[in-house]
Amino acid sequence: MFPRYSFCMALMALTFVGSGTGWTADPPEFPKPAPEHDFLKQFVGDWTSVTECKVDPSQPAIECAGKMQGRMLGEFWVVNESKASMMGTTMTSVQTIGYDQNKKKYVGTWVDSMTDHLWKYEGSVEGKTLTLEAEGPNWMKPGTMAKYRDIYEVKSADEIAVRSAVQMEDGSWNTFMTGTSKRIK
Repeated sequence: MFPRYSFCMALMALTFVGSGTGWTADPPEFPKPAPEHDFLKQFVGDWTSVTECKVDPSQPAIECAGKMQGRMLGEFWVVNESKASMMGTTMTSVQTIGYDQNKKKYVGTWVDSMTDHLWKYEGSVEGKTLTLEAEGPNWMKPGTMAKYRDIYEVKSADEIAVRSAVQMEDGSWNTFMTGTSKRIK
């Protein structure tokens, strides 16, 4: 509630100042969506997902099934809320993805119910593939951080292939999760 209150107070202050003799120019315009924002609309809808996680190559893969709901927040952001089950545990998550016109990069965040880390993304789109990179806890070396990469490849209007990788100490990327999301509506 507080941020909305602050925003309203700021608008009222601008209106008040703008109506007096102290305002000499038109108030600034809000930004307009860029063409890059259109890419985000592909995530809108209800989706099911099936993924396979293989953190340790010597262990069998862990399968995970889930659901995601994607919705636009205005014309600038997509908000993806997910719920997935694996190994008898349910994880919920919220992901935001937008496009920062000043940075000329896609940006976003990820939070989930299993960790206390706020993931901060930056990335780009090439063709039909969105690649987002972030830094997060290194599960192979507790107490250290590692670079991660999430890749979303739009296969069709109703299917997105997903891959996640972690950068190893030698600089190579180890893909530890692959999956497919399919739109159900």
